[in-house]
Amino acid sequence: MNTSPVIGSIATSIGTASRGAVISGVEETRQAIAALQSEELQWLARAEAIAAEETAHIPSSEGREREMPRRGMAAELAAVMRRSDRGMQERMRDAAVLVEGFPATLGALEAGRIDVAHVRVIQDAGARITDPDARARFEQAALVVAERETPGRAKPIILMLAQKLDPMPLEERHAEAAAGRRVWVRDLDDGMAELAALLPAPLAYAIKDRLTAHAREIIAAARAGADGADGEGTEGTADVIATDHRTTDQVRADVLADLLLTGHATAPVSAGSIPETAAITAHVQITIPAATLTGEGIEPAELVGYGPIDPDTARHLAATADVWERLFTSPTTGAVLQVDTYRPSVQMRRLLDARDEHCRFPGCRRPARHCDGDHTIDAALGGPTRVTNLANLCPGRHHPVKHGTAWSVVQKPDGILQWTSPTGRVYVDVPRRVLEFMALTAAEEPAPF
Repeated sequence: MNTSPVIGSIATSIGTASRGAVISGVEETRQAIAALQSEELQWLARAEAIAAEETAHIPSSEGREREMPRRGMAAELAAVMRRSDRGMQERMRDAAVLVEGFPATLGALEAGRIDVAHVRVIQDAGARITDPDARARFEQAALVVAERETPGRAKPIILMLAQKLDPMPLEERHAEAAAGRRVWVRDLDDGMAELAALLPAPLAYAIKDRLTAHAREIIAAARAGADGADGEGTEGTADVIATDHRTTDQVRADVLADLLLTGHATAPVSAGSIPETAAITAHVQITIPAATLTGEGIEPAELVGYGPIDPDTARHLAATADVWERLFTSPTTGAVLQVDTYRPSVQMRRLLDARDEHCRFPGCRRPARHCDGDHTIDAALGGPTRVTNLANLCPGRHHPVKHGTAWSVVQKPDGILQWTSPTGRVYVDVPRRVLEFMALTAAEEPAPF
């Protein structure tokens, strides 16, 4: 097999590249790929336009005949790209919607400021906005977020922006969507099947949270058993616990089956490590504007980690909550300034969790309640224990990275963290509410196109 001289020269230069050159090389390659993906989307949109032009010249009103231009175009593109022609029809249609309805997003992709995953998030969230002016303002705001955040972090913020800038009330859309709730099974290979459910988001997140809580209990018991059980319980149960080497995902799946089929997570497969009386409940975080809570406003509430939920659902969840926390935010930046609660608590910890919502290393989404409160300037070096010198970092990954590698961080006003990598590059991590405020402010400004 012959190797292209060009490919060989690229491999040679990469093989001797420095650390800084590797980072720059990956960045430049990603930007080039994004530009090509933008070009491909424009070609696909043109293919859709040609098919529409050919369809317009068909005198017949018979549906099957009028489908032929699109199907023919999609079939040839699918053959060239070795893809499904049915899937190609969808790609053509989506590309046409993007080119016509989201020109700024396409431009950002072409410039390499975002990637196709960001494009999908923006297009999916904005597709429901039919008013052209509202959609343009949404797109402008969404790009402020997408150009700063990973697609995973950006998605809930962009969904919230779409809801706030969409003239159609969320209650109407939610009622229609909730009517489609269902459960289904899809057959897979090797004796497996996929069980799926379409549910309101707070219920789906609560179910996953409860499964995770059970799984952690089981894994903790298994580790304790492996380290040397003290003989509590039956001998058979202790043996099962000590040899339980399942992953968290596997335990979650087993607990789901146990709960649905037996009513509790204490079937033999769960090793008897959770008593039937264990009060494990789900934990979800809902943020509700005060006017929405009292019924005087219609601004959407938010399920943290997901995005907007309808006010009626949010008020119902608030009515059953044991603890309410009030967030005071800056009217000029959106930053969380203060948190109080109707029960005594560690105020500083509550404010940090409300401000950060997740680990503050760029791109990480681990919930704040599972993070460490890290001193930005180490306490051992005189760093004060104040909110302005604290931030949430996940214990297993990014807290050790901060202390054990050449990464460094400085905390700016409003909880903004400025990270510096070992190669000297700067990455700014903005608290979610400050970033959303910046995006909404951008949406009120005239579009730069």
